[in-house]
Amino acid sequence: MTTLEIKDLHVSVDTEHGEKEILKGVNLTIRSGETHAIMGPNGSGKSTLAYSIAGHPKYTITSGEVLLDGENVLDMEVDERARAGIFLAMQYPVEVPGVTVSNFLRTAKTAIDGEAPKLRTWVKDVKSAMENLRMDPAFAERNVNEGFSGGEKKRHEILQMELLQPKIAVLDETDSGLDVDALRIVSEGVNRAKETSEVGVLLITHYTRILNYIKPDFVHVFVDGKVAEEGGPELAERLEAEGYDRYLTAKA
Repeated sequence: MTTLEIKDLHVSVDTEHGEKEILKGVNLTIRSGETHAIMGPNGSGKSTLAYSIAGHPKYTITSGEVLLDGENVLDMEVDERARAGIFLAMQYPVEVPGVTVSNFLRTAKTAIDGEAPKLRTWVKDVKSAMENLRMDPAFAERNVNEGFSGGEKKRHEILQMELLQPKIAVLDETDSGLDVDALRIVSEGVNRAKETSEVGVLLITHYTRILNYIKPDFVHVFVDGKVAEEGGPELAERLEAEGYDRYLTAKA
């Protein structure tokens, strides 16, 4: 059983007007096999939370802890966090010219496991995962995210998740830019990863449509850098019907 504990996390970012606090005391616990959906309006700090967990240098942790099975990941470098079992699917995946998908995936797997996967088994696993995600085999020889459509980028993120088998996966708006078919296929990939490896999932989204495919155990409403309300799947349904106005009105 893996546990990620976020304790009173405060995070700031430098702006042209000086340092601005984005996260203002976030508390959250995610365990193996659980799916936590974080929902909230634009600018509420959802992506800041994702990148802070992963170790993006843009964000400054001013106080608090992020514990993975008792170890503070904030003391780790980015690559150490990945080896410890934390995975981030980015909202806007970056292009890596000159590096093919196949080379990228095998290099990443080797770095995380500390040894290269057996080639025959690895090729079989990659082929199977790509077929499940309805990805053309030729995709493996394209450069990472170069010229990819939005749907291709998101499928590639989930392909990584399935093959790298993290302990905790942070999915930052994986549903953005996806049509209905791509959303279903990507969601099926997340569900497969949960079934095979009991990964804990932190799913960041604006909309409830992805939650029709990936059922959350817990829903957390983010407003102004803090968790404003928590509940089960029924909370997402209420947000779909009512929106975030009542939280924003209370804040004002």
